[in-house]
Amino acid sequence: MGRQERHRKVLGPLLRAGLEVIPDAVPASAIPHVLGYEQERILGGFLVAYEDPRLVERLNEGWYDLAMSTGLLDENREFLLMLPRGTWTAAEDRRRRMTHTWHRVRLLDRWDIMGAGANSFLGIHAGHPGFAMLALDNSVWLIADTYESGVGVYAVCDPALSPGVLRDLEWLAREDIYKDREFRREVTAWLERRQQR
Repeated sequence: MGRQERHRKVLGPLLRAGLEVIPDAVPASAIPHVLGYEQERILGGFLVAYEDPRLVERLNEGWYDLAMSTGLLDENREFLLMLPRGTWTAAEDRRRRMTHTWHRVRLLDRWDIMGAGANSFLGIHAGHPGFAMLALDNSVWLIADTYESGVGVYAVCDPALSPGVLRDLEWLAREDIYKDREFRREVTAWLERRQQR
């Protein structure tokens, strides 16, 4: 993908959502994928019903409060955002079942994660998000998803220390379920670095 196409399809929509992508700055220690965490690791969360007339506003307020209270954002308001490897929106990505990769981003002063963001890479459309975020030090994993009656957003502490997450990563390193060799190599390399510590 060329520079102009990447800006038009990826960086531009994220900037409109208030997220500046910081290129080539993802820490090597970032856990490559999170699944299978334990219930007791949930730090907090909230649910907003679709029928709420202030859906996007309440989602944005709740996301920011949760991100701040759990330590997702560092002192520069930076964190990791999981995005598709290509230029597909979340809706297209769900159909294709593609793997994702972390991008380091900075939250700008004016932002709209659950409106303009969910309308591009961070969801299906405004008020219907679907994203994962990670603190730079792996201490917090935050996810937003749509359910039958509303949107749920919750934070999980220390996913890289979760036995369930580690078990799933070991399984992903053995089984090529996504048919993505690069992703499998990333998972394997992360697990090897973790064992060397």
